[in-house]
Formats: sequence, C-alpha cells, structure tokens
Amino acid sequence: MRVSRLISLVLLLQAGGPRTAAELAAELEVSERTIYRDVLALSAAGVPVYAEQGRAGGYRLLDGYRTRLNGLSRAEAEALFLSGLPGPARDMGLGEALAAAELKVAAALPGTLRQASASARQRFHLDAPGWFRDADPPPLLAGLARAVWEDRVVAVVYAGRAAEVTRTVEPLGLVLKNGTWYLVGRVGATPRTYRVDRVRSAAETGARFDRDESFDLASFWAEQAAGFERALLSETVTVRLSEAGVRHLRHAVEPLAYRAALQSATAPDAAGWVTVTLPSESVRVAHSQLLSLGPEAEVLSPPELRSLLAGSAARLAALYAGGS
Repeated sequence: MRVSRLISLVLLLQAGGPRTAAELAAELEVSERTIYRDVLALSAAGVPVYAEQGRAGGYRLLDGYRTRLNGLSRAEAEALFLSGLPGPARDMGLGEALAAAELKVAAALPGTLRQASASARQRFHLDAPGWFRDADPPPLLAGLARAVWEDRVVAVVYAGRAAEVTRTVEPLGLVLKNGTWYLVGRVGATPRTYRVDRVRSAAETGARFDRDESFDLASFWAEQAAGFERALLSETVTVRLSEAGVRHLRHAVEPLAYRAALQSATAPDAAGWVTVTLPSESVRVAHSQLLSLGPEAEVLSPPELRSLLAGSAARLAALYAGGS
C-alpha cells in the first residue's frame, strides 16, 4: 500500500507543482505527517523532491525530472474509458483504478496540457441519476461489474414479477438508465435484461464464457428500450387538442407517445383544434396524463376514458363552485 502511495505522490508532483503538504494529504487521503514521512522516503531513494518556502511554496520535483512509472495497468486503462462517469465508475468498484489512471495520464502529458482535466471538470459534469432517487448503488453492483470485466459466469437469484428465479448468466454488460442499473446477460443463447437492484444474490460459478465480439451493447439496449416503450403503449386514445393542448402534450406524455400523436394529427378544424391518436399505457394512465391538460383536450374515445374525465371535471367544478 505504501509503495502505491509513494508512486502516486511522485506522479502528483510530476503532474505539476508545487503542492503543499495539506494539498497532497487531501489528494492521497492521508495525514500531513504521513506526507512528511513519504517525502523523506522518496529523498532517501534518490527522487529529487524538495520544499520551496513562502506563500506560493510547497513540495516539487527538480525541474526536468521524469519518472517512468506512469504505465497504465489493464484495470486502469479500462477504467479510464469511464472517466466521464466518475460516480458510476465508483459504484462499480473502479474508483481507485480510475483515479490512478487519470493521474498517470496527467503525469505523461506535456506541461501545457496537464490542466486539461481540471479545465474540463470546471465546465462539464454529468449527473446520471434522476431526481428524487436513492443515490446508493445496488449492493451487488461491484461484484457483477467484476464478472462483466472478467467474463465470469454467475449464478443469480432474481426477484421476478411473480416469484424469485435462479439463472446461470453470462454477464455481457451493465447499463445505467435514469439512475437505475441493468445487467445484460446471456442465458443459453439469448441475451436478457435484469434490474440489478432486483438481484438477490450473485455467485461466480468458477467458469468463464467466450464473449461474442460482434455483440454491441449500445445497439442491443437501444433496440430493447424501444421495444419496451412500444409494448407499454398498448392502448390508443382519440383526443381533440387546442393549439395550447398540442404544446402542453409533450410535457404530459412519453416522448414516443407524443411523436406518434403528432404524426397522426389531422388538419385544424374551424376552431383551430386537431384530432390525434395517442398511444398510452392504460386508460387510467391516460386519465392522469390528459387531466393535466384541462380544457385544452377533449377525449373522443374510448367512452370509459371520456367518462372518467367527465367525472373528474364535475368534481373539480363542484370543488371550486363556492370559491370567490
């Protein structure tokens, strides 16, 4: 552990200096006293590190000194491709490897480019989870990520809709969608998708599997997501919309349903209203969605939905009848 820390200390100083003991301690998550001891150890080993006095002082390496200890390990190189997603990388147990990889890359860059990482972080940040979601990763995520990296077969117990099932899965990849992690795994010859937070247990079987190099995780996910959305929108609703209703519809329904409604829109009638066919998950879901449009939408069919909205409108009218 100390050897790894000493290498990181040298790379930090090589990436740009001077650095105070307090700054180095914060970077390496140790005490300042540990930094003092590590600097003495480096000096004794022949590394030309020295201290500059004054307000802008700190520890630095002798000008021109370069270490060759900045080669990336396989784990660090793989983690580096997740550098735009520091939170998810940390959730998968790759935080330490990612930090080491970034440090080594920074040390290898010429001086004029070493601030590129800090400059980018000042300007861009990706916040992957959705609002009002628990930020804690699923407890089995790191183990499943390791199985994905190492092509290891796992036996999982999964909480399905009806009951728990046991599957032997070849984990092909992980997907983070709106704050929820999904495992894409092959069962037999068929890739399937599992929510990681519904995996009750996952144990490596000791076997490895041969990865199909033609499998494209991004393409598979896009196809699955589109199919899932289409399957959900199994009901159709006929609605008249005012001009304002058309504008507000995009905020009330799913993007796929909104696009389908626009494509089906008729020419405006004399009052400027259009008639659309709107896909929806169910009559109840359509009721809550279209209720938010108020008087800017009129349901023509099905009769059940028209009746539900008429009842809601009557209750609203009664509720506000006594108002000033």
